Amino acid sequence: MSKSKKIILSAFLLALLIVLSRFASFQTQFLVISTSFIPIMMSAIWLGPKYSTLIAALGDFIGAILFPFGMYFPGFTMSYAITGFIYGIFLYQDPKKGNVKRGQFILKLCMSSALVLGVVNIFITSIWLHILYGKAYFAIITTRVVTQVVMFPIQILVIDWLEKFTRPFVQKYLMED
Repeated sequence: MSKSKKIILSAFLLALLIVLSRFASFQTQFLVISTSFIPIMMSAIWLGPKYSTLIAALGDFIGAILFPFGMYFPGFTMSYAITGFIYGIFLYQDPKKGNVKRGQFILKLCMSSALVLGVVNIFITSIWLHILYGKAYFAIITTRVVTQVVMFPIQILVIDWLEKFTRPFVQKYLMED
């Protein structure tokens, strides 16, 4: 994929991330149900860890500055960056190496989602919430566990379907230089 196509795709996914995270999500002080994982994971699949990390971090930063839910806290941006990096490491499909087999892709998808939902969204984000609001750390974790367990199969199904659906278009229009 040419550099200009990567930049254009990155800009599109960044804009989509901001819209989905700020306007198409349900948020309370401790609970977030969102589809913002879609552009992060798709950037990880198509562009790799550098781009997905940058898109995730910029998406949180720009979204927090333009459409704040409260005060900006850099810990959440760091969590988004870690999320983008993890997905990028696991899910990137280098076009030079050919397509990853379906079973391998689903295994990597499950492993990356479990790592992000379990470690980043439950433990690390709970630390940031504890720092910000002073609530009991374990009380925050228990409320977040249920959401992340529900989100796990949703993420797997949505990303598996989107990757399968978009693969022909991506190969035809983006991967050819």
